[in-house]
Amino acid sequence: MVKRQMISIADPGIARLAEAAQDRRPVSGLTHEYYRYPARFSPWFARAAIEAFTRPGDFVYDPFMGGGTTLVEASALGRKAVGTDINRLAVFVTRVKTTPLTNAQLELALVWFDGLADALNLRKPPQRAADWINLGYQKNISGKTTWPIRKLMELALSKVQEVADEQVQNFIRCALLRTGQWALDCKETIPRAEQFRRQFFQTLQQMVEVAREYYNKIKNAADFTEHNEPPISRCLHCSAMDIHRYSIFSDSEKPSLILTSPPYPGVHALYHRWQVKGRRETPAPFWIANCLDGNGASFYTLGDRKQQDLRTYFEQIRLIFRSLAKVSCSHTIIAQLVAFSSPSWQLPEYLSALKEAGFVEIFVKGYRDSLDGRIWRTVPNRKFYADNKGATAASKEVVLLHRPS
Repeated sequence: MVKRQMISIADPGIARLAEAAQDRRPVSGLTHEYYRYPARFSPWFARAAIEAFTRPGDFVYDPFMGGGTTLVEASALGRKAVGTDINRLAVFVTRVKTTPLTNAQLELALVWFDGLADALNLRKPPQRAADWINLGYQKNISGKTTWPIRKLMELALSKVQEVADEQVQNFIRCALLRTGQWALDCKETIPRAEQFRRQFFQTLQQMVEVAREYYNKIKNAADFTEHNEPPISRCLHCSAMDIHRYSIFSDSEKPSLILTSPPYPGVHALYHRWQVKGRRETPAPFWIANCLDGNGASFYTLGDRKQQDLRTYFEQIRLIFRSLAKVSCSHTIIAQLVAFSSPSWQLPEYLSALKEAGFVEIFVKGYRDSLDGRIWRTVPNRKFYADNKGATAASKEVVLLHRPS
C-alpha cells in the first residue's frame, strides 16, 4: 500500500491556507477590482498558498489565469508570475492588472480623462465601430434602453486611440470595460447616460489611485532587474496543454507552485459574454478590449457541460496535467480550488487525471473541519451555482494539493 503524502495543519503556513480558504470576504485589494472576471477565486487564498509554498524570486504559474488573481498576488509578493488562458479577454484583463504604470503614464491617463467630458455627449455625431458591428460584437446592446450606453462607449473608444502609449490605452479600455460591465452585465435596469458617465469617471480615478499603490507594492517586494525596474508578469494566450512547448521554464528553474482554479466540470459559467438584462448574451467585452473572439461557451469550459459523461472535459484535463508534469520538478506543488456538479463520480475522475499525469495527492493532517483530509469550503452567492432549490453540489469547493510522485 502506498503511504499517504501528508502535511500538518500545525504548520503555520498550512493553517493560514486553511483559514484563507474559508474567507468569505468579497474580492478586493491591489488591482483585483479592475474587472470582475467570472468565478474569481479569493486573493487571500492565493496569497496564503504563495506564502506557504514559495519564496521571493520563485516562479508561480497559473494555467487557467482568468482574471489574474494568482499573478497579481505573486507579483506583489516578489515572485515571478506566469499565466496562460485560452480566453483573449482574460489575457487582456490580466495584462492590465499586472502591468506597473509609472506616475507619468498615470498622469497621461488623467490628462486624457480631463479632456473627455465634452466628448461623451449623446448629441455628438456617432462614431460607429463598423468592423466590430459587422462581426456581431455589438449584439444586444443597441436596444431602446441600451443604445445610449453603447454610443457613449463608442465615443470614448474613439478618443482612446488618441493616446500614444499602448499601456495607457489598455488601462483606459479596462476602466471602460469595468464600467460597461457595471452598466450591462446581469442588470435588469440599465443606468441612464449621465449615471454611466459619472461611473466611468469614478472608475478611472479609482483605478489610477490603485495603480500607484500597486506599482509601489511590487517595487518594494520584487527583486530588481539590471535596469532597476520591477519584473513584468508573463501572460500568454495559449492552452495549458501546450505550456511545455514554450521556453518559459528552464531545466534549472521550474515553477515552485502551480496555483489555479480550473473550469469546473459540469458547472455553467460565462467567461466570454455579458448577459444584458440577465438574459441576452453579448460579446461586447471583446470589442472594448480590442481583441477578437469566435468561440462558444463549451470552448472555455473544456467541453459541453450537458455531455453525459463529460468525456471531452476529462480528456482535455488529462492532456493539460500531462503538460503541467513536463514543466514541474520534484518540489513543485499544485494547489487548486475546484468544484463539481456531481462530486461522487467527478472528483474521483479528476483525481485520476492527476494520478495518470504523475502527481500524488497531499492530504492535510489534523484539520478538524475535514473528514477526508481535504479543505472544503462553501461558496456564497455565485450566480452560476444557484438554482431554484438553493445550494447545489457545485456550491462546495475543495482545495486539492498535489506534488510529482
